[in-house]
Amino acid sequence: MKTTTNPRRLVTVPFSKTQCGVDFYINTGRSEEIRGVLTEHPLFRTDFFEFFFLGRAQGTLLLGSSRIELHDDMVLLLSPHEQQQWLVDEEELDYTFLIFREDFMRTFLSDKLFVYRLLYCYQSDTPPWFDAPRERFGEYLRLLAKIKTELQAPTSDSYNLIVAVLYYLLVTLNRDYATAYGLPVALPRNNCAFRFKALLEEHIRTVQRVGEYAAMMRVSRVTLNRAVVEQFGVTAAHLLRQRLLEGVKNGLLFEGRSVSQLAEEYGFSDPSHLMRFFKQQTGKTCTAYLSDYRRGAGE
Repeated sequence: MKTTTNPRRLVTVPFSKTQCGVDFYINTGRSEEIRGVLTEHPLFRTDFFEFFFLGRAQGTLLLGSSRIELHDDMVLLLSPHEQQQWLVDEEELDYTFLIFREDFMRTFLSDKLFVYRLLYCYQSDTPPWFDAPRERFGEYLRLLAKIKTELQAPTSDSYNLIVAVLYYLLVTLNRDYATAYGLPVALPRNNCAFRFKALLEEHIRTVQRVGEYAAMMRVSRVTLNRAVVEQFGVTAAHLLRQRLLEGVKNGLLFEGRSVSQLAEEYGFSDPSHLMRFFKQQTGKTCTAYLSDYRRGAGE
């Protein structure tokens, strides 16, 4: 990474396969191997998943509009394209990391919606972290060590083995995350709810009506809503509003967009309609929200 001179400039950090030593979009290792990376840019986002298994930690992570206080025995699960600012002394952090691109598994898994089935991916209703008991923490680290061994000395079947271990780890984390927050781990009845979640990531800037997503999927709005409620316990409209709000917050806080620009970008017919939506969802005006965040009094 190159050092930035603008302390408020948002930098996008792409995945680098060369750091892995092999041609895979995945890597794992210890904190001392990447010391300095988290604070090299004051504000950045990545195009890959980042999981941190924090054995010893203190400090704060500003993730999007949320403030996360770091502590020991914490599992941090970050999805791609989220704005990050680490307020930490990296010398005081002790962790194991796992980074991977979503497309790493796609040639192996027939389930193209797999990551959208994970309760901690691409959502904002529950925090992107949970506390893990020591024995579970040890299990995660053993699985990561298996992946590291294959990356360091790859053979013809290393890709298959790495994906199998990664798949097992991600599902195990999903179960533990669900337990931590009292979430149901329901067997998927159909792909409707997960397709909706994937389409939100792709089209939220231009499509803000549940009915339009239902039309894309060639199902009725009632069918779509029933599937989302059965799978996630909230309505399709709730998921859409949460994803829309997250996009507006990011534009306001990190991309320097005005309310008028955001209204146009997200399909509001008038800036006042966006402001009304924002106040309904957050209890604050856009101006007050931005001011509070800059004073460190955000979420």
